[in-house]
Amino acid sequence: MPRMVYCVKLGRELPGLEKPPFPGPLGQRIYENISQQAYDMWPAQSTLLINHYGLNLADPEARKILREQMEEFFFGPNAKMPEGWIPENAGAGRGAPGGQSRKGGAGAPRKK
Repeated sequence: MPRMVYCVKLGRELPGLEKPPFPGPLGQRIYENISQQAYDMWPAQSTLLINHYGLNLADPEARKILREQMEEFFFGPNAKMPEGWIPENAGAGRGAPGGQSRKGGAGAPRKK
């Protein structure tokens, strides 16, 4: 049975991480208070931040900024997901209905 945590990001009890995601106080705090489901949201957010700010992760200052953004993403005052939020990939399979990705498949018609 997976270890359960009350996830402060998603606002409910869910399976937690198997181990802290990295050493140090922030890694331990994430391990104790963030579910696996919420942690799985971080890579997309971090990619967005890296691209938006043009961060070079070889630069210690860029890593510091990303770490601060991670703490804000999980624990900041606006970190909690909206009431009734359902993750995009909830349900059977991942991606768009019918197993097609939105990039190459026939998506919803655009509004004019």
